[in-house]
Amino acid sequence: MKVTLPFIFIIALIAIGCNKKQNQKMNEASAITIDAEKHRPLYHFTPAKKWMNDPNGMVFYEGTYHLFYQHYPDNTVWGPMHWGHATSKDLVNWEHQPIALYPDSLGYIFSGGAVADIKNTSGLGTNENPPLVAFFTYHDPVGAENGSDTFQTQGLAYSLDNGKSWIKYENNPVISNPGIRDFRDPNVFWHEASQKWILLLAAQDKIMFYQSENLINWEFTSEFGENSGSHGGVWECPDLFSLPHPKNPDEMVWVLLVSINPGGPNGGSVTQYFLGDFDGKSFKNQFPKEKTLWLDYGTDNYAGVTWSDIPKEDGRRIFIGWMSNWDYANVVPTKSWRSAMTVPRKLELKSGKEHILLTNEPVKELEQLRSASTDIESGVLEANRTLQTNNPLCELHLQIDLGESTAKKIGIKLSNDKSEKIIAAYHVENQNYFIDRTGSGKHTFSDKFSGIHTAPRLVDNNIIELQVLVDVASIEFFADEGRTVLTDIFFPTEPFNKIELFTEGGSAKIIKGKSYTLSPSIIQ
Repeated sequence: MKVTLPFIFIIALIAIGCNKKQNQKMNEASAITIDAEKHRPLYHFTPAKKWMNDPNGMVFYEGTYHLFYQHYPDNTVWGPMHWGHATSKDLVNWEHQPIALYPDSLGYIFSGGAVADIKNTSGLGTNENPPLVAFFTYHDPVGAENGSDTFQTQGLAYSLDNGKSWIKYENNPVISNPGIRDFRDPNVFWHEASQKWILLLAAQDKIMFYQSENLINWEFTSEFGENSGSHGGVWECPDLFSLPHPKNPDEMVWVLLVSINPGGPNGGSVTQYFLGDFDGKSFKNQFPKEKTLWLDYGTDNYAGVTWSDIPKEDGRRIFIGWMSNWDYANVVPTKSWRSAMTVPRKLELKSGKEHILLTNEPVKELEQLRSASTDIESGVLEANRTLQTNNPLCELHLQIDLGESTAKKIGIKLSNDKSEKIIAAYHVENQNYFIDRTGSGKHTFSDKFSGIHTAPRLVDNNIIELQVLVDVASIEFFADEGRTVLTDIFFPTEPFNKIELFTEGGSAKIIKGKSYTLSPSIIQ
């Protein structure tokens, strides 16, 4: 499905074929254009129009990344859920596809996952043409309104044409509700050791596990969550996978992602994770039950899950999240569309100050957006230093030596000619990172939007490493190789046209750094 592109995206299409200098010139000239698409990100995925929330059904198949998502095509606020659909060859440039799943007599189409049934265990395809199989939650709005506890069930749909069209299973639902009011968001994967399909879903504030040989007939095996992690809100959108231990790559550690709303460390929606063991039937948390681990401390990374069926030769676990928060998602100041996704991120386990950590960093494919670069001068930084002007699209890499710095705060500031600004920095005395969006522009749409969001430093050394991605309405702040992450959106009345390094209360020792001007991606 082709959509009409705003002027800035037409510029992006042309820019792909330009040489480096031409590309840089066009970026600087066009990136501050204001039109009907004000605040629409230029290299993050957004819907062509209307409402979007959770990423769904993420599967890689035949060289294509499929991104499905919660979508209401008739309004810019949440409503009867469909599955929207987009595809990409490189995780950067996206093509909108027709809506994949529509509501029916069983209910709205809530969140879920998808897999490639390569061996046709389901019998829904053939050995020559195996199916893509999607799982989703049916949400019956009538049952919900009437106070039923069984209004959410799990449905199945399959595709025999590489995800272009979908057929709903004739005997849906495949998992009935045992009497749990919040019973949703199925995620499925093949467990090699047990030679079974595993399905996990969120049930109020715990995770339930099922197993199957054919993706259709499911047996309940266990549940997880009581007295573990945070229980400040309803659990949602689980995901389970294994990653190599950072000190012993032959040892695999199981990672369980669980989104929770509300209950975030800085308010509202957030994603927590658990590290432990999974034997094909049950998950065991290896940390003390009272320990809560956060994937991202910002307020705008929620309901994220990972792509299934990434080839073994690639070896990555790739994640994407919904870049908003239920505290204000329905009222942010955009007109024809609502919400964006984070950039795709690679998840890894790395050593931390006290224990191993799940880290997330931008995927390498995003490097193709770099159109110009500038080395950041090493040495002592005693006054603000401008890194970029006129183009709000930026990627920043920076190493700072705390042992030779005297500043109380060290970081970056985005600003515009109206004195609006957003600050992302490290507070030396408090030993935490923070994003301050109190002066970032529009915020009166919600009394929960403006604020300062903090996150602890999780390594014990004197060298800070930062990677920061800035779009016209978002900042993604990756510290210490992704051990601490903050993602926040913002809405300046005019684009931020100045990006600078700053210190407060002393000087900072810059080891090295580089800033990149970024080009828009192509979304059509």
